[in-house]
Amino acid sequence: MARDVPAGDLRLVDLTKRFGAFTAVDDLNLTIGQGSFFALLGASGCGKTTTLRIVAGLEEPTSGQVLLGGRDIARLRPHKRPVNTVFQSYALFPHLDVFENVAFGLRRRGIRPVDGQVRQALSLMQLDGYERRRPAQLSGGEQQRVALARALINQPQVLLLDEPLSALDLKLRRRMQIELKRIQNEVGITFLHVTHDQEEAMTMADTVAVMNAGRIEQFGAPTEIYEFPATAFVANFLGQSNLIAGVVSGDNGGDILVTAHGARFAVPSARARADRGAVYLGVRPEKLHLADSVDQVPTDSQYLDGTITDASYAGVSTQYLLRAGGGTELSAFVANSGTQRRYGPGDRAVAYWNPRHAFLLGRRADENDRITPVLTEPVATA
Repeated sequence: MARDVPAGDLRLVDLTKRFGAFTAVDDLNLTIGQGSFFALLGASGCGKTTTLRIVAGLEEPTSGQVLLGGRDIARLRPHKRPVNTVFQSYALFPHLDVFENVAFGLRRRGIRPVDGQVRQALSLMQLDGYERRRPAQLSGGEQQRVALARALINQPQVLLLDEPLSALDLKLRRRMQIELKRIQNEVGITFLHVTHDQEEAMTMADTVAVMNAGRIEQFGAPTEIYEFPATAFVANFLGQSNLIAGVVSGDNGGDILVTAHGARFAVPSARARADRGAVYLGVRPEKLHLADSVDQVPTDSQYLDGTITDASYAGVSTQYLLRAGGGTELSAFVANSGTQRRYGPGDRAVAYWNPRHAFLLGRRADENDRITPVLTEPVATA
C-alpha cells in the first residue's frame, strides 16, 4: 500500500526542547532507518512524547533539526510534513462512518475517486464489511485499526504512534501488538512508536531507544539492550535486574575481577561496560537458578545462599525473593517446568548463575545503592 513512498531516514540532530527552565529534550541525536519499526521507550516525563510531537510538528524545537530523507522539516507546518500520527485516543470523527473516517484525508486533499483506496486500506486492517458502522459501534481494537487505516491511506513516509495500545485490555493489547507488526511489515514504511510499556516495545520494534531525562540512555535491538544493558537505569527499566555494588580489583585473562562485600566475582570482559573503579555486577532474575545446597551448584557458577521470603506463582514461572546475608533480597524467576522443586517462605536455598550471564556497569563511587532488588553479601564461586 505504501511501498512506493520515497525512501529516507528520519534523523534528529542536536534536538532540544525547553519549556521555560525545564529541558524536556536535551541535545538529542538519533537516526531511525527508513522502513524500520522503532520504539522510543521511557517513563512519564522522560521527553519521549515531546520528541514525537516535534516530529509531528505539534511542538517547535528550541534548537536542532528534524531531517527526513535529508530535508529539514522542523519548521514546516504539520499538514505539510509527510508524516501522520495515531494518538492514544484514536480521535475518530463520531458523526462519520468507518468509510468516511478513512477517506477524510483523501477528500481533504481533493483526491477523487476514493473508493478503491479506502477499501484497500480497510482490507489491510481486516475491516472488510465495516464501512457503514460508526465509531461508537466498534470495539477498542476495531477503532484503533480504523485510526491506522486513516493514517496510512495518506501514504506518509513516517507513521507516528503515540501509545496507541494503552487504552486496550491486556489480551487485546497483545493481539494488536502482533497486528501492528504485521501491518508495518506489509506497508514497509517507518513506524516511530512511543510507549512506556517495555513488553510492547520489545515485542514489536526492530530497534528500541530507552529515554531518560530528555536523553537516550541506550538504543539497539531489543535482545541486545535486554541482555547487555548500558546503565543501571536501563537494567531496571527494561525488565528487572539484581545489582551488586562492588569495586574492580583486577583482571584475570578474559575476566574482570570484582570485589563486593568481601567476596570476589569474575565477569567476562566482553560483558563489562566498565573495567575499573566502582561498578555494579548485574544478573537478571530469570538467569538465576535455585538449589537446596551449595554442593548442588555447578562448579563454573557463582552463588549466594539465603532464605526464601516470598514465592509468587505467575503461571509460566514462580517469582522468588531470597534474603541473603546483610538482610537484602534478590529476585529469581524460575520456570514452572514441572521438574523444579517448589520453595516456600522460610526454606533455605542457594541462588546461582553462570558468569557469562552477568554484566558489569559503571557506578559512581559515592552512589548510594538504591536500586532494588540488590544482591549483597555474595558468596564466592564454589
